[in-house]
Amino acid sequence: MKAKKYIILLFSAFFLLPGCDKDFEEINKNPYSLTKLDPPLLFANAVRQTNPGSWEVEQTIVQQFVNAFNLGATAGPNFNADTDNFNTPKWNGDYPNTIKLLVKAIDLAAAEPSGRVNLIAMMRIWKAYVFMTMVDTYGDVPYSEAGKGDVQIFTPKYDDDAAIYEDLYNELKSATDALSTTAEYVPADLFYGSTGNAAAQVPKWKKLGNSLLLRLGMRYSKVNPAKAQSIVSEAVSRGVMQDNTDDAFIRADKNYNNPLNNGPRTNNIRYYYAAQPFVDYLKLTNDPRAKYMIGKYADPGNAATATPDVTLANQFGFPVGFDSETIKTQPFNRGTKGQGLNYSQINFTVLGAADAPILFVTNSQTKLLMAEAAFRGWITGSASALYTEGVKASMNQWTLYPTTTAIPTADQDAYLAGPEVAFNPARALEQINTQYWVANIGNGPEGFANFRRSGFPALAPNLYNNNLNGGFIRRLAYPNVEGLQNQQNYTAAASAIGGDVLTTRVFWDVQ
Repeated sequence: MKAKKYIILLFSAFFLLPGCDKDFEEINKNPYSLTKLDPPLLFANAVRQTNPGSWEVEQTIVQQFVNAFNLGATAGPNFNADTDNFNTPKWNGDYPNTIKLLVKAIDLAAAEPSGRVNLIAMMRIWKAYVFMTMVDTYGDVPYSEAGKGDVQIFTPKYDDDAAIYEDLYNELKSATDALSTTAEYVPADLFYGSTGNAAAQVPKWKKLGNSLLLRLGMRYSKVNPAKAQSIVSEAVSRGVMQDNTDDAFIRADKNYNNPLNNGPRTNNIRYYYAAQPFVDYLKLTNDPRAKYMIGKYADPGNAATATPDVTLANQFGFPVGFDSETIKTQPFNRGTKGQGLNYSQINFTVLGAADAPILFVTNSQTKLLMAEAAFRGWITGSASALYTEGVKASMNQWTLYPTTTAIPTADQDAYLAGPEVAFNPARALEQINTQYWVANIGNGPEGFANFRRSGFPALAPNLYNNNLNGGFIRRLAYPNVEGLQNQQNYTAAASAIGGDVLTTRVFWDVQ
């Protein structure tokens, strides 16, 4: 009897449903849910989430920084280890958080009847930047089919790295040429949106696009010097960055912390130290930027909340090729201090601050690349003058960071007159690219790429073990999940590049 009663109630409810569904959809709509994807907001989010690299990866490979503790989970580039924990973040960060957002936003903006000329061009330029860093990091990567989940491409093919660069060359020129001062102003632009109008915003983006073209051209300097000369000359003639107001960077604050610094600041800060080659160079040249980069702390375990000693003579970098245990047997070991080791760390009030800016493409980088190009005879101009401008631009860049004051002109001039830094044609390539190394202390992916391209600074290989056959890491390995979820394309890519290992070289990194 009870069962029959429930059946009657069920049927009654069913037949009453059509009579009570008036306004059902409106009543049950979440007033806070997104009903339309806005391309400018997707663009801003994509730029904000562009992966800036990792202190424990790129800066560690080029010996500016070390994790001195080999504890399994920390076994990465500092110990010549091919560890998914360190190979994956850039891949997983840029594909879902940046590339997919940009691909979607470009499609949405292109479908709007009003047209979004400048927005689309800006997103294409930034997508080219992200793909350039992906190629530089991994080699062959998904490109033509990347971010195409909307059309059911969930296992994209990998494109040849050299072919991607060819397309990026065309894409950067085309997108930069599409920008127009008579088209719309884009307030969502995180780099130059504060200019307030397209007449001021568009020239900045044109210089950004052409400066990326210059960077792309310089990547060919070893593999195809004639092509490098052609692209570099073209980029400079089109108009590149001229001063530090052209820098493409993101400001961080208490609501959006610098993601590069989150790890060292919040995860066992006593593990992390400045590397000896970098500290030694700062001391050798008496670099006035050093006080903003490194410091000694009374207790390395409390470095994030303490004021460092920034006296340059008191700074010592942790030796490359050792860990917290193996260093103990060495006569040059400086011992322990507080909860950590007696070596310099990042200055967490400036370079390592939670609100430190994230710099992607800068006037300093551009001027130093032009200095090399001028020295090689690829563009007109004085290599010495451009070198000086690049170094000074790097010094002036530090006013973007918290708790800093401008480096006095007299200090800049004295630095540039020093015996190791004063421009010397016999050492020009070494000097220019070593300064590029210093200038990119906060931009690991670019510092790592230029080290491989130029061969400078002349660092000794990390001989912690023989995992690299006495050489350097030349790329990162693909994430392990690619071998599981995109197996066929992963296998083909690994074979095409000569093996998914750390010593495989990307196409422009020839011996």
